Amino acid sequence: MVAPLILLPILFGVFARTATVTYDFNITWVTANPDGVFPRPVIGINRRWPIPRITANVGDRVVVNVLNQLGNQSTGLHFHGLFMNGSTHMDGPVGVTQCGIAPGETFQYDFKIDQPGTYWYHSHDAGQYPDGLRGALIINDPNTPYKGQYDEEIVLTLSDWYHDQIATLMKRFISVTNPTGAEPVPEAALMNDTQNLTTPVEPGKTYLFRIINMGAFAGQYLWFEGHTMRIVEVDGVYTEAAETDMIYLTAAQRYSVLIATKNDTLSNFAYVASMDQDLFDKVPDNLNPNVTGWLIYDNTAEKPLPALLDMFEPFDDFTLVPTDGEELMDKVDYSFNLDVKMDNLGDGANYAFFNDITYTRPKVPTLYTALSTGIIANNASTYGANTNSFVLKKNDIVEIILNNNDPGKHPFHLHGHTFQAVVRSPESAGPYINNETFPKTPMKRDTIMVNPNGNIVLRFRADNPGIWLFHCHIEWHVASGLVATMIESPVDLQSSLTIPEDHLSACRKQNVPIAGNAAGNTEDLFNLTGATAPPPPLPAGFTPRGIVALVFSCLSAFLGLGVIAWYGVGEIGEKEPDKVTKEMITNTVSKEEEIH
Repeated sequence: MVAPLILLPILFGVFARTATVTYDFNITWVTANPDGVFPRPVIGINRRWPIPRITANVGDRVVVNVLNQLGNQSTGLHFHGLFMNGSTHMDGPVGVTQCGIAPGETFQYDFKIDQPGTYWYHSHDAGQYPDGLRGALIINDPNTPYKGQYDEEIVLTLSDWYHDQIATLMKRFISVTNPTGAEPVPEAALMNDTQNLTTPVEPGKTYLFRIINMGAFAGQYLWFEGHTMRIVEVDGVYTEAAETDMIYLTAAQRYSVLIATKNDTLSNFAYVASMDQDLFDKVPDNLNPNVTGWLIYDNTAEKPLPALLDMFEPFDDFTLVPTDGEELMDKVDYSFNLDVKMDNLGDGANYAFFNDITYTRPKVPTLYTALSTGIIANNASTYGANTNSFVLKKNDIVEIILNNNDPGKHPFHLHGHTFQAVVRSPESAGPYINNETFPKTPMKRDTIMVNPNGNIVLRFRADNPGIWLFHCHIEWHVASGLVATMIESPVDLQSSLTIPEDHLSACRKQNVPIAGNAAGNTEDLFNLTGATAPPPPLPAGFTPRGIVALVFSCLSAFLGLGVIAWYGVGEIGEKEPDKVTKEMITNTVSKEEEIH
C-alpha cells in the first residue's frame, strides 16, 4: 500500500481580513483498512476516512456543523490546543462543557481563533477517537517568526491503530479480568492514516513539517535519515530554532520542524516513526512497532530500507526556549499537588487516580453547574467529590505539582492554556521536594510527559474563565479516571456566557439535567445525594495479584465442573476430553500455579 502525500502551498501574504470558515460534518461509520491487514468499521466524516483537515487563519471565525449519524453512539468534538477564549462551551469534552450529541441530532461549534500553530481535533466522548474520529487542525499565521525561511508545508500525522473497536477493547480493559490495568497494545503504527507513505520533495528547498501524534496510547520516536530537523514550534508555541536528529512525541503532542533537502536527486531517504514499547506491559511477538515513509527525490529510484538503530536518543523538549521570551512566573498564588497512582476498586478492575480520586462524570455537565449555582460556584464541592475540581481565581498564577507514583510514562494535557514547564525530574526521582533550579525562560506547551516515578511542576496564569480539564492523554487512562477539572472564574462566566439552544437541547433529549450541583440538586447545592460515584473500595487484604489468582481459580473450577459434566452425560470410558479441552485445563491450572 503506497499513499502519496499532498504538499500545502505557503500563505506568505498578509490576510486582508478575517473570514468565517464553515465545515459541515456528517459523522458516520465507514470501512477502512489502513494497515492493509484487517478491514474494520471506523468513524468517518461525510462518508470518508481519513477525516477532513480543518484549516483557518489567525483571527478567523470557525463554524463546525455536526450531524451524528453513527446510529449507535453519541459523540462530540474537542479542538485540541485551542484556548477557546470566551467560548469554553465550545471546548467539546462530553459531561464537562456539553452533553453528547445523540444519534440523529445536530450540534454547532462556533468560535474565533486568535492563536497560530499546529493542532488537531478529536472526539472527547467515551474513548471514541481511536476508532478514527481525529484529524489535523492547522492555523496559518502571516506573522510567523519563520516567515520566508521555508518554501512549502507538509502535515504529517502519527498514530497507533487497533483492529478491534474501542467499545470492545474498553470492556476488556476496565474489567476484573484485567486487574493489573494492562492497556491494549496497538496492532500497528500509521503515518497520515496509512503505511508506506511517500513524500515528494525537490532539491535545494526547505519544508516545514507539521507533525501531530493523534494516537490513543503510544508515544512515537521520529527521525529522517540523512536530514536534520530544526524545531520551530511545539503545541502552538513558537520556539527558538533547535537542531536535532530525532524527536519524541507523546500522544497529543505536536512539533513543527524545518528540513532542508539535498541539492541533488541521486537518492531517496527513509523516515521512520517507532512506537515507544516501554509503554506496553507485554510486547506481542508479531508486533512491528515501526512505520516508514520516504522523502522522494526521484520516483524511479529505489526506496531504501531504513537503517537499524542501536538506541533512541530524542531531543529533550524541556530545553526549548519560546520566542516570546516570557520569563518564569515566579510569584505563585495557588499551588496544589496531584499525586498519580493506579489501583483496584471493589469491582476488581484497575483505575487511575489523582489524590486517591478517580474521575467520574457528573450528572450535570460541569460548565452548567458553574452557570447555575450562583456564588456557590466558587465552592469546589458543588462539582462533586469525584470530579477532582479546583476553583481558580481570575489572573492567579497557578502551580501544579504532579508526582507520578506509577512506573509508567504519562503525557498530561491542559485544556484552555499552555503552561510553563518549570520542573521535570528524571525517572525514579520520587515526589517533588522543591530543590530544583528553575529555568529563566521555561519551555511552554499544552502537553508534557512525566517520567516513570518522577515529577513535573507546571505554571500558568488563570486568565481564561472557563471549565478546563487536566488529564493524561493516554485514552485508556482518561477512561479509567486520570482526570482533574480546573474551574476558572466561574462567577464571571455567569454574566458573560450564554449557552446556545442546540447545546441545551442535546441534554434535554437525553434527559440530562442542565442545572444544579453535580447530582442535579437545584435546591440544596451542598446536597450531593445521588451523584455518580466510582465502584466502592477494594475489600481489605485484596491485591491485583490476589484478584488474578481468584479469577483463574474460578475459571479452573468452572472448567473442572464442565469436564465432570461431560463425563457424566457420556458413557464412562468411551471417550476422553478433546485436545482443546485438555489444553485449556492444563494452561489454566499452570497459570494458577504461577500466580500462587
